[in-house]
Amino acid sequence: MKQKPKVAILGGGSWATAIIKMLLENVDDINWYMRSTEKINFIKQHKHNNFYLSSVALDTNKIALFCNISEAVENADILIFAIPSAFLKDALQNLKVDISDKLIVSAIKGIVPDDNLIIGEFFNQQYNVPLESFVVISGPCHAEEVALERLSYLTMASENLKNARLIADLLSTQYIKTSISDDIYGTEYSAVLKNVFAVAAGICHGLGYGDNFNAVLISNSIQEIKRFVDAVHPITRDIQSSAYLGDLMVTAYSQFSRNRTFGNMIGKGYSVKSAQLEMNMIAEGYYAVKSIMEINKKYIVNMPITEAVYNILYEKISPAIEIKLLTENLR
Repeated sequence: MKQKPKVAILGGGSWATAIIKMLLENVDDINWYMRSTEKINFIKQHKHNNFYLSSVALDTNKIALFCNISEAVENADILIFAIPSAFLKDALQNLKVDISDKLIVSAIKGIVPDDNLIIGEFFNQQYNVPLESFVVISGPCHAEEVALERLSYLTMASENLKNARLIADLLSTQYIKTSISDDIYGTEYSAVLKNVFAVAAGICHGLGYGDNFNAVLISNSIQEIKRFVDAVHPITRDIQSSAYLGDLMVTAYSQFSRNRTFGNMIGKGYSVKSAQLEMNMIAEGYYAVKSIMEINKKYIVNMPITEAVYNILYEKISPAIEIKLLTENLR
């Protein structure tokens, strides 16, 4: 790869904008793809994203904006995807460029629906991207705090640690500390599951459960994550490190968590559809819980919290009844 690789970021939301902010401190030439020509024209004129993280100043002298995905990626060495997993396949439908020789980076916290594949598996199976050419960005890190330049930590995971270190260096700033890992399966599945458990935390908050119960819920959630990732990809990992436990905690507790916000609305009596319509962002946990339930048919891991969230969102069981039943299974 060239000494100064060309980076393309794909997605127009808050996390994509936060990644652009980090990259601008280390990269002079960035391609940015988003579907909306309206957003592109606004950013060109006003030098910030008026829909997401509007306080972030964007140096458009360093950014080439595209609404054509093929044009955005064709001369890029590194592709950073920050598109919600539910819409990833649609976004890639118009891709006419071979990406098998590029370094693919996932900033997506979800599973590709229907395929039930984590992002690394999806690009490996559908686009022939070697797993060693794939990197996962994991938290704990909210885009809103990146915008405020509050100290945050990111972990880059790849089977090729040189690639993980390359991405870590590109995203490292005075307010972003980075580390690397070789656990792409564990970090990806953990990032998926923490969204499900954040939905659960939000439901419980909406129902009126307090901090004492939430602490029990989250301690049981990290145990559930460990059981699942150990079944799917059994390697030695420290589940208490920030890439796993830290990411779960920030998503389950933070005011910025869209999954907790979505769950809170469900707990307060909103229907799934009405909660989705009111939110301006995608709650990945809604889609993820269905995929995890289907994947778990193979592994048969004990996952009472995941099952409770699924029953509430998809089986339309009363949140009050389902969470009351769940309380009997937590310790």
